[in-house]
Amino acid sequence: MTKAIDLAGLAPDPRPISVGEEAAEHYAVVRRTLERITRDWRDQPSLEQLAREAGLQPIQLQRVFSRWAGLTPKQFLQAITLDHAKALLRDSASVLDASYEVGLSGSSRLHDLFVTHEAMTPGDYRNRGGGLTIAYGFHPSPFGQVLVMATDKGLAGLGFADPGEEQAALEDMSGRWPAARYVQDQEATSGYAGRVFDPEKWQQDQPLNIVMIGTDFEIRVWQTLLNIPMGQVTTYSDVAARIGSPKASRVVGTAVGRNPISFVVPCHRVLAKGGKLGGYHWGLTRKRAILGWESGLSGPVLECV
Repeated sequence: MTKAIDLAGLAPDPRPISVGEEAAEHYAVVRRTLERITRDWRDQPSLEQLAREAGLQPIQLQRVFSRWAGLTPKQFLQAITLDHAKALLRDSASVLDASYEVGLSGSSRLHDLFVTHEAMTPGDYRNRGGGLTIAYGFHPSPFGQVLVMATDKGLAGLGFADPGEEQAALEDMSGRWPAARYVQDQEATSGYAGRVFDPEKWQQDQPLNIVMIGTDFEIRVWQTLLNIPMGQVTTYSDVAARIGSPKASRVVGTAVGRNPISFVVPCHRVLAKGGKLGGYHWGLTRKRAILGWESGLSGPVLECV
């Protein structure tokens, strides 16, 4: 289905785009469990407690959670605790330096997904998307439904939109480039959704093309985020130092929050000093979930102290 719209009539197809009844149920269970773990991680809730609150048998919760996250609930609990974030931050000062030292700049390796990118010119950005045609569609992902936006040059936007939030997510993303022409096209965007969240498709010989549309400063910040390895985190102040503006951590935080290509440009890997998660445009529960998922994929999960 392809549907062209202008900004005045901007709206997704009124028919809800299903992520699959079973997948939606599983995500709801995992999301509630994550919220419980996030709230009470210091108590280290047991699998039995989590299962009882989810209305499932322990083996059922373990199966659903492991299928969704690739980790058991216990491993996930360990991965997203504050202690784990602090352990990662002990090396945060060297994370970006190490990435650059091994040549990860420009077209850089984002975990095992090879990403090539180009930026719109300052003039194109000042035109607020004028002359651009952006296709968009809603698709399932391990972290809830996603809004995918793409131009003929590559992926331009990725944001999360749980059922019922489609209109708000679309307005948020399209408002960044209000002069662009938007076309609802599931077929054009489904390939991006399938590749981004499937580690088996993170292949060097098939790079994912992304298009960065922002100010010069924002693009410098987003390019720097591409050099944070999977399973590692850094801080806003470290990013500010890397781009040559060591006193601009607050402005860097704003630029990180405006990152239009979530997950791929890993703004979720930037924390506040002291191990606090800081903000996340798509919700802190989702940020914790992504960090835990990546931790499980990238290596052994740290034990909690």
